Amino acid sequence: MKNKKKHYTLLGILLIMIIAIVSIVFINNNLNNESETIKTEDQAISEEKENWLEEAKENSEVLEDELENSSDSQDEGKVEGEEPHQKPQQQQQQKPEDKKYKENNGYIEGQTLPSEPTYIKGVLIANKKYPLPKDYAPGENVEARAAFELMAQEAKTLGFELVAFSTYRSYEYQELLYNKYVERDGKENADRYSARPGYSEHQTGLAFDIGEKGREDLWLTEAFGQSEAGKWLAENAHRYGFILRYPKGKEHITGYMYESWHFRYLGVELATKVKDSGLTLEEYLGIDK
Repeated sequence: MKNKKKHYTLLGILLIMIIAIVSIVFINNNLNNESETIKTEDQAISEEKENWLEEAKENSEVLEDELENSSDSQDEGKVEGEEPHQKPQQQQQQKPEDKKYKENNGYIEGQTLPSEPTYIKGVLIANKKYPLPKDYAPGENVEARAAFELMAQEAKTLGFELVAFSTYRSYEYQELLYNKYVERDGKENADRYSARPGYSEHQTGLAFDIGEKGREDLWLTEAFGQSEAGKWLAENAHRYGFILRYPKGKEHITGYMYESWHFRYLGVELATKVKDSGLTLEEYLGIDK
């Protein structure tokens, strides 16, 4: 009887040990599973973080591209428009006789656009005192284009490939350009390099913004005037009927800062006379300043 009781006791102890072992194994498995779960979650979080960083990087690059494209669009405005690459420097203090000019940036404030374009001594004028009708839309002048192509042919034999990157502009397009520049640089600065709608020489179809192919970095810059192509153009454009319209040091007369790229077609005879005189078109025609 005692042996039987002892046998049952041993079986009970053995059973308890088995249960204990099974429990330990079970707990260990749960811990391993939990560890794997935590590891998986950490990995998922890490991957999600990496994905987020990658996405943020891509978005940043896209944003930079958009900003660059936006800036290039201005370069589109620059190429199709008239904005110089250099920002206009602060104007020096005006002389007393220039006070009126400074106050209205060369414009007659409150002036309404005419119903007909203005001709002075037979020359079509579009400047800050003599605007064009809003509906004046002749398109690019055919004679001016033909003259430019002849000039470009000669330049090419000398190693310069000239490009007329902006010619005729409608009133509406000039309005778009001008308003954009005013919004960005302010009205006073914009008035120094961009014409108000109705006042742009480009609306006549006779103004050609010229640069050199392959040297787009010099388009709409004063530096173009110092390049070999720019110097040749300034010295020879009159032989094809063009004049440098806004020369250096004449802003108080023309109303615009020096533009080494802006040429106006007048025909060979008149362009040669203006070039030889060393005067601006306003000075040559005796237009009131």
